[in-house]
Amino acid sequence: MQPSVANGRQAAFPGSDVDILKNYIGGQWVPSRALDTVDVHNPARGVVIAKTPLSTAQDVDTAVQAAKNAFHAWRDTPPVVRARTMFKFKMLLEEHFEELSRLVTTEHGKTLPESRGSVRRGIECVEVACGAPSMLMGYGLEQIATGVDCQVMRQPLGVCAAIAPFNFPAMVPLWFLPFALVCGNTFILKPSEQVPLSQRLIFQLLEQCDLPPGVVNLVNGSREVVEAICDHPGIRAVSFVGSTPVAREVYRRGTHAGKRVQALGGAKNFIVVMPDADLDKAIPAIAESFYGCAGERCLAGSVLLPVGQAHRAARDQMVDAARSMRIGDGVEPGIDMGPVISARHRERVLGYIEKGRAEGAELVLDGRGVRVEGQPEGFFVGPTIFDRVAPSMAIGRDEIFGPVASICPVRDLDQALSLVHAHPNANATSIFTSSGKAAREFARLADASMVGVNIGVAAPMAYFPFGGAKDSFFGDLKVHGRDTFDFYTDKKVTISRWF
Repeated sequence: MQPSVANGRQAAFPGSDVDILKNYIGGQWVPSRALDTVDVHNPARGVVIAKTPLSTAQDVDTAVQAAKNAFHAWRDTPPVVRARTMFKFKMLLEEHFEELSRLVTTEHGKTLPESRGSVRRGIECVEVACGAPSMLMGYGLEQIATGVDCQVMRQPLGVCAAIAPFNFPAMVPLWFLPFALVCGNTFILKPSEQVPLSQRLIFQLLEQCDLPPGVVNLVNGSREVVEAICDHPGIRAVSFVGSTPVAREVYRRGTHAGKRVQALGGAKNFIVVMPDADLDKAIPAIAESFYGCAGERCLAGSVLLPVGQAHRAARDQMVDAARSMRIGDGVEPGIDMGPVISARHRERVLGYIEKGRAEGAELVLDGRGVRVEGQPEGFFVGPTIFDRVAPSMAIGRDEIFGPVASICPVRDLDQALSLVHAHPNANATSIFTSSGKAAREFARLADASMVGVNIGVAAPMAYFPFGGAKDSFFGDLKVHGRDTFDFYTDKKVTISRWF
């Protein structure tokens, strides 16, 4: 017997005092077939605030059938009408901007300014999607032979799906959903089971946009849902953001099933500081890169490469900046860094700090002992800095996804580039310098797909492509920008001759 349901949630099981979330399928909030759930925490307080059902492959199939049923009418809806739906969606996101931002902070832990910035980035994706009538135009050429014309038209693929990560609950789903819809596809979203509440609110706003039932669907869950999305023959394209091992498997499994896949993986982002860098301006940007969102973002700085005589001053100023950060609940004013996502992840980050000590790196700032007054159960780790880190060490090699900075001094720019090239990940990288020559050489030779010059977080705007290279990205079409209109459409060529 299933529990009773309400708007976006269902009554808790006996003995539970928090809501069990529902799926959104075919224009209705429906309970999952699953009986198993995972807890959703407020990581600053360590308390359970909801439960995510671990939906089944049957739940995914139900969503696919609803999306397939809605597809033909939705693809025939004029692109300008689909764009107007996104205009309305953008308006609703603006009206609920603060509510959504606070919800991101509550379930993820990042500070309220960080949440507001991420929600703003998501809304910018909706803005770009509103320009679909222009972006979806095809092209053609008459008289390619005597009496023969050729025309290319963009057409939607069908049912598309996205598998979202925990670190940007509102922003990352908006990398995909608005573009898929304006291109004429129907859509299934699987939120991270750790942060489903922001996406529930987004779908409650979508309910007010007059979308036909089945055009958008949400299925909560974990591994079984991911595998079902990769395998289901009714899904034509899959987008994924997460760790490299899972991204590689999603790409392999999805493409094996004949799908178009873009899978964004992990990162180990290097930041180079040249001797001529203006450290008073550079270090605040670098510290925010390493410690913003508690280091839980794919564009976070991971390894600082000070060149030559820049080493000592960059290290000392980095330590000073990290020590001055105020740690606490992100909803409170003046907080610079919140908790990591879970108790399990906190133990993982603490384990890497211990590995760094065991491998011989110099621990110049230890964040393990941080305590936040009034929040003894929060999942906090303080800013941590290791100096003299070798690339072979675990902290210099692995993606920690936490507030741990590794400093690896190098002789010159050539050695810095060698270390960048040697790492299997190539998501983002930055250089801080006053030299145009050094900046140009670094931007030209770095193998990461997103490069910053005197920029700590090299995050492209929504009208440029987003995605890494090597083991940081699997696929050929990146996220948002022009690439996204290519990803969500097929180019049909019609060659015509009339007698």
